[in-house]
Amino acid sequence: MLNQLSPRGAQKFFAGGVCRSNVQLPGKVVVITGANTGIGKETARELARRGARVYIACRDVLKGESAASEIRADTKNSQVLVRKLDLSDTKSIRAFAEGFLAEEKQLHILINNAGVMMCPYSKTADGFETHLGVNHLGHFLLTHLLLERLKESTPARVVNLSSVAHHVGKIHFHDLQGEKRYSRGFAYCHSKLANMLFTRELAKRLQGTGVTTYAVHPGVVSSELVRHSFLLCLLWRIFSPFVKSAREGAQTSLHCALAEGLEPLSGKYFSDCKRAWVSPRARDNKTAERLWNVSCELLGIQWD
Repeated sequence: MLNQLSPRGAQKFFAGGVCRSNVQLPGKVVVITGANTGIGKETARELARRGARVYIACRDVLKGESAASEIRADTKNSQVLVRKLDLSDTKSIRAFAEGFLAEEKQLHILINNAGVMMCPYSKTADGFETHLGVNHLGHFLLTHLLLERLKESTPARVVNLSSVAHHVGKIHFHDLQGEKRYSRGFAYCHSKLANMLFTRELAKRLQGTGVTTYAVHPGVVSSELVRHSFLLCLLWRIFSPFVKSAREGAQTSLHCALAEGLEPLSGKYFSDCKRAWVSPRARDNKTAERLWNVSCELLGIQWD
């Protein structure tokens, strides 16, 4: 079948699921990290189109303003705002949360979209290995700081972007920062497993609150995420007919943010707008609880 597909047909075949929800969002408030580009930008565009007040939380404010201006013009929604958020710096995360909480009395959807991939070994401002610090700990802290506002705005949702790469990941508690042994490919996979475990444990702790949470694999998407890997950039070009556009990659995030009736599936993992298979390591409740406690210790917070 595949050898009979034209490049255009192949792109359509591999585009994956589509968010079918018709839910409109007037009066709803959304925060999306890393929404100045790629999947996050397309997610912001669609939620703005549905009438939400959308906060683009990103490190590069100039890029954010450019994206917001484009989205405002495209959707005719003036309520697309940009705020500085550097997930590699807990001071920036706290400053963003403080400013947002002073500005907004409600928060209905938090989409933890931003991420790094295949970075050479480096550390965040707080001394965390970059993949762990940005992809997991940064969003862990942000969610913690915004959670009361989410609870006050129920029903509310938290969407965490993970990846099919979580299947390769493992949580090495004896070397969480990769100081003894480091592979930038595996470091990304480990951080995506951490996203899965965080979603699982968060869902357990949020039972009965009216806040639900979901993990998402967006698919193999053409985005800036692969910029640190020449090989991946090359492969993305070669296999471009089989790589999703950012708009296609945003569909599962949108599904988990919008689809009605998902509440009983809190804590689950979605790909192509439907539930997907989770690795055994991502279903380990003891590891999820231990990672939660270790994350709190690393960040110096109490989150019971």
